[in-house]
Amino acid sequence: MSAIAGEISFTSSLNKRLEEFEEMKKSLLHRGKDIQVSYINSNAAIIQNSNEATELPVGPLPYCVTVDEKKYIIALDGMLFNKKQTIEILRNRGCVLNSYSDYEIILKGYLTLGDNILSVINGVYAFVIWDNANKRLFFARDRLGVKPFFYSNINSNFIFASEIKGLLESTEITAEIDFNSIMEIMLIGPGRTLGYGVFKNIEELKPAHCGTFSHDGLKIHKYWSVKAQEHIDSFEETVEKVNFLVTDSITQQAQSYVPICTMLSGGLDSSIITAVTSRILNEKGKSLKTFSVTYTDNDKYFKENRFQPESDSKYIEIMKNEMGIENEIIEIKTEDLIKANYDAVDLRDLPGMADVDSALLLFCNEIGKQFSITLSGECSDEIFGGYPWYRDPKLNSIQSFPWAHSVDYRKSLIIDDILGDFNTEDYVYQKYISTVNETPKLFGFDADERKKELMKLNLDWFMMTLVDRTDRMCQPASLDVRVPFCDYRIVEYLYNVKWEYKDYKGYEKGLLREAFKDYLPEEMLWRKKSPFPKTHNPLYFELVRKELSELLEDEAAPIFKFIKKEKLEDLLSQEIPQNFYGQLMTTPQTIAYMLQINYWLNKYSIDIKL
Repeated sequence: MSAIAGEISFTSSLNKRLEEFEEMKKSLLHRGKDIQVSYINSNAAIIQNSNEATELPVGPLPYCVTVDEKKYIIALDGMLFNKKQTIEILRNRGCVLNSYSDYEIILKGYLTLGDNILSVINGVYAFVIWDNANKRLFFARDRLGVKPFFYSNINSNFIFASEIKGLLESTEITAEIDFNSIMEIMLIGPGRTLGYGVFKNIEELKPAHCGTFSHDGLKIHKYWSVKAQEHIDSFEETVEKVNFLVTDSITQQAQSYVPICTMLSGGLDSSIITAVTSRILNEKGKSLKTFSVTYTDNDKYFKENRFQPESDSKYIEIMKNEMGIENEIIEIKTEDLIKANYDAVDLRDLPGMADVDSALLLFCNEIGKQFSITLSGECSDEIFGGYPWYRDPKLNSIQSFPWAHSVDYRKSLIIDDILGDFNTEDYVYQKYISTVNETPKLFGFDADERKKELMKLNLDWFMMTLVDRTDRMCQPASLDVRVPFCDYRIVEYLYNVKWEYKDYKGYEKGLLREAFKDYLPEEMLWRKKSPFPKTHNPLYFELVRKELSELLEDEAAPIFKFIKKEKLEDLLSQEIPQNFYGQLMTTPQTIAYMLQINYWLNKYSIDIKL
């Protein structure tokens, strides 16, 4: 866990702005509490915050290498998972490596292979490399966007940071939003258009992109993407390959010189990760500890529904007994969820997924008291086709984002004079269709081609919302949450696997189930998909409505500059007509999202330019 930040300028002397860079460094302290350092000269400011608990020591940071009297500096957020293979390739090219450090491998790899190093390494990362002699910054983000990288190319300067709050410390950037920002928050949120930073003059480097900034200006290009290929493997071969890819990714990410644990929800994905990790540790004579989350009085108030037909607790107990693992259940109080709703905004720098965010934040805080690394089952559903919209003909045939059919309701919240004759449906549709049109395909339209479109939509949109959530919510606890399913090799292979294989036996993620049938108890293996655990306690609904009622009494609340007050008043007594964002955001979470918007506008003193 780390943070990177800094600025490159060829028009002003950066070493005269030391206080500003110190504030930038402090704003990202939660991403690296142990080490905060910087390299600053007239043209470059490179900032690195790090946590020693999850990283191998490399010596003084930022890490520097001098070659032929030319200095190169790297700042890195992330880690490599294929170090052994990368080191072998580099040494075969004559590269001399003195450590097992990610910093040295990436920097010397870049000096040896140029940006081709990105085709060699496998990991999660956002990094910059400053070439001081040639006054050139190289930067890159991992293929699936697990690690964040925000930037601003403003007034001929290039400013970057792991989080938006780091950029807002720059005197060059103000906390300002415009009409497009509001449309993003109200029509797309809590999702976000790939690469869009919502704040004016702030962008995010897209996943699988790299670039340079020099006297020649800013240049960015994509270095990886999925490709459509004919899937020629038999079902049996596919099952074997899936088992290998998932197991290998878990094995790589479970490597650590400090103890690790897993998050166990009782669902398929976390159970697979737990089973594989337990085997790895058992071979070393160690046992695995797992953590599960529940909420006050959840068993009392749980009701079966389409998306969650049964409680998780039964399956957590099955895994605990069958695997011989230790399990600790962390209970989250309803009142704590409300407070953490605002803490989550501070971490995202944007309104988010309400208690879906705040619950993970509280969960991570408790795990972080005992461990610094945990493995999560996040990102499997997007890749293996686990969501309802992959299998429900009604959902997957709609020409829009399948997790958000609430455009009409969202539009009804916005003040009419602000919208004017703006076509909200077309705004959302154009974002949807641009992703569909970019989907790699082999032939004309058939059933599998639509599944490819859905997978591309999930990778570029829904999964990014969840990846953002995971990255931000774990930071205050100094907890490194690793997501083994989010491995580009798994994505490349599964993208082309036939849907009839993925939907084996008519089960969501049937292929994944079959690939790990020897790892899990039968009852666990064929359990119907269950989403991230949420509170069922009616007190949550009561408390968010109470907070909304208090907000409605504040005539000066900034949210009323673009949202109809009477529509928020309706939420005190009415249910929203459709889920706001997927099955986890219903009326209580919609209220919480509105509360987050108002808090965000106040906290960041945002100037609304309409």
